Amino acid sequence: MGRGKADGKPRKRLVTTVLLLAIVGALFYLYSRKNGSSSIEHGSKSVKFGDDSAIPKTIPVCDDRLSELIPCLDRNFIYQTRLKLDLTLMEHYERHCPMPERRYNCLIPPPPGYKIPIKWPKSRDQVWRANIPHTHLATEKSDQRWMVVKGEKIGFPGGGTHFHYGAGKYIASIANMLNFPNNVINNEGRLRNVFDVGCGVASFGGYLLSSDVIAMSLAPNDVHENQIQFALERGIPAYLGVLGTLRLPYPSRSFELAHCSRCRIDWLQRDGILLLELDRILRPGGYFAYSSPEAYAQDEEDQRIWKEMSALVGRMCWKIASKRNQTVIWVKPLTNDCYLKREPDTRPPLCSPNDDPDAVWGVKMKACISRYSDQMHRAKGAGLAPWPARLTTPPPRLADFNYSTEMFEKDTEYWQQEVTNYWKMLGNKIKPDTIRNVMDMKANLGSFAAALKDKDVWVMNVVPENGANTLKIIYDRGLLGTVHNWCEAFSTYPRTYDLLHAWTIFSDIIEKECSPEDLLIEMDRILRPKGFIIVHDKRLVVLSIKKFLPALHWVAVVTSNVEQDSNQGKDDAVLIIQKKMWLTSESIRISE
Repeated sequence: MGRGKADGKPRKRLVTTVLLLAIVGALFYLYSRKNGSSSIEHGSKSVKFGDDSAIPKTIPVCDDRLSELIPCLDRNFIYQTRLKLDLTLMEHYERHCPMPERRYNCLIPPPPGYKIPIKWPKSRDQVWRANIPHTHLATEKSDQRWMVVKGEKIGFPGGGTHFHYGAGKYIASIANMLNFPNNVINNEGRLRNVFDVGCGVASFGGYLLSSDVIAMSLAPNDVHENQIQFALERGIPAYLGVLGTLRLPYPSRSFELAHCSRCRIDWLQRDGILLLELDRILRPGGYFAYSSPEAYAQDEEDQRIWKEMSALVGRMCWKIASKRNQTVIWVKPLTNDCYLKREPDTRPPLCSPNDDPDAVWGVKMKACISRYSDQMHRAKGAGLAPWPARLTTPPPRLADFNYSTEMFEKDTEYWQQEVTNYWKMLGNKIKPDTIRNVMDMKANLGSFAAALKDKDVWVMNVVPENGANTLKIIYDRGLLGTVHNWCEAFSTYPRTYDLLHAWTIFSDIIEKECSPEDLLIEMDRILRPKGFIIVHDKRLVVLSIKKFLPALHWVAVVTSNVEQDSNQGKDDAVLIIQKKMWLTSESIRISE
């Protein structure tokens, strides 16, 4: 009896302590929600548009530690969920999205001291240090002149691992090696789209722009911290990705030139599967410029790699177009003739005729050669007009969708008028340098981007993963883009776009039974403070979005047809939104 009685008091004290801790925790949680303080929240809420009771009055602000969160490329998520990934295949740098119950339902805060980004074209050469407070690369790559710290700013002299004297001279040397007229890389408009793998801070892509050449600069979220974030802050097209196990999110025959400058990729692994992925996205007659020790070094290991790599590309029917100093440039064949003349059982093999080389979303890479279509084989090339005529000339691959020239021209004309109307609605809210990085969230044929040709912007054209894969038409117009599923987060850093064009994307999300609120929070994540969103959707959908604006700290700039009865006119409406500039310090402070 004595022993039982003696044990009772500690048990009561333990229960009392647990209850007190629970009460204090609950009070702290309620207080933080009431005051809008920075917090980390999980759990996606499914919001039914049109149901006013489901619209939150406020959306909490994430913890400051999440100011650079990329939900589907979050290493902390990988560690916490203990995903079994093969590090040697770079699977940890591929997309791994959290389930809805593990998503952060909060607004990503800017870092302390954040400033509105420097305007293009000055931004190519300098950005605010506070916006991306990472200077590791300035020290690690100091001898290569990637970037230098200059007080409140970070400067980009244009250097790179293999172009210490600047990207401009390096680009001119590549043009010279290929005997392009006047050493200009665009080859009189015939070279327009470039793929730069392992791009660093994208100075190569940044310096191509002055020659009317546009590059998709690709790098993973790896130890070279925030390199793609620097690229986008500079106003240079870039995307977070890796040559790992999945196909790149680009259709076949998209680029005239692929480039790798000391990108540290083992091109021989897995039967050359990574080099075969480059082969898939290169156009007939496309080039691969490779600057690496294997191309010139004399030590035994480099010579072994060079010998094996030369044999591999030979079996792929590539030929050396030029080799000088530290760089070799290979060129692809124009037709299927070489492939068909190879000895039986030559490796790598040709891909199965049933393989769709344009299927990319979640599709594994294949160690085989994608042959050209009959049309490309007969034309001995892609059959594209030179830039800038390419932008408005109907490309041959329209036939893949049974689209006529008339349909293409009508689509181009329609979006030219829509963009004109958008800019009239924006009025004095924008100046020529207000917008640089643009995203068309449902790009179709790329005509929205084509209508912006006279503005100093670039457009990330996004094609939904479950619709017609029109991304190849976009690339054939000399534009850039990617495939994506808007039920998931996009592969970019926070605060990287100035304008988002959301044409019927919310109707699509609702039809797929995904969360519109999640999409709104994701759009807030990738939009820069003071940036704009153009929502063009059904009237009731637009009305529902409008009710979310206070919780998101967005403001309506202008509307069109929103209040109109759908029975009396067309059902679509336009809402143009601007994101406010706000900071955090225990609570949200609007600083305007």
